[in-house]
Amino acid sequence: MSRFVVTPTPLRELVVLERKRLDDERGTFERLYCSTDLAPLIGDRQIVQINRTLTRHRGVVRGMHFQYPPHAEYKLVSCLRGQVYDVAVDIRSGSPTFLRWHAEILTEDNRRTLFIPEGFAHGFQTLTSDCEMLYFHTAPYSGAAESGISPTEPKLGIGWPLPIRFTSERDASRAPLDDAFGGVSV
Repeated sequence: MSRFVVTPTPLRELVVLERKRLDDERGTFERLYCSTDLAPLIGDRQIVQINRTLTRHRGVVRGMHFQYPPHAEYKLVSCLRGQVYDVAVDIRSGSPTFLRWHAEILTEDNRRTLFIPEGFAHGFQTLTSDCEMLYFHTAPYSGAAESGISPTEPKLGIGWPLPIRFTSERDASRAPLDDAFGGVSV
């Protein structure tokens, strides 16, 4: 029996996982990852890195990050505390939904995980203070392969729900996308 409800999004391969929670008099239990249950999504890839972030203030934007092949990665992103507006952008070369984005609100209470396949940029905005995020990655971080798109890129038109209070200098200074950006081949 799977511990996840899988819901497709309008972007091919980008799905929302809802973690089933078990409650009793002792408290709660929920599975964050299971290679058997998630094999239809990630195939034979393995989780090789787990990261955690804590963002102190409401309105902060982190992203839109991705890694070029051969370091492209699948990510499973969950919010363990607080509430975030989590965004994935399809940057796969030749995809019919190229440069389209999809967002989900992830909270500690709704137990949703965004499953982000290779060829997507990812970022989020905190809707509350003190947001804690947990990321499972199928590839280790590679500084040489890392890149991103500005979270305010006009060609994306991401509808951030709050005014952007802060973003890193690196993310804010990303060059605008030009017509030469053909995406990534995965």
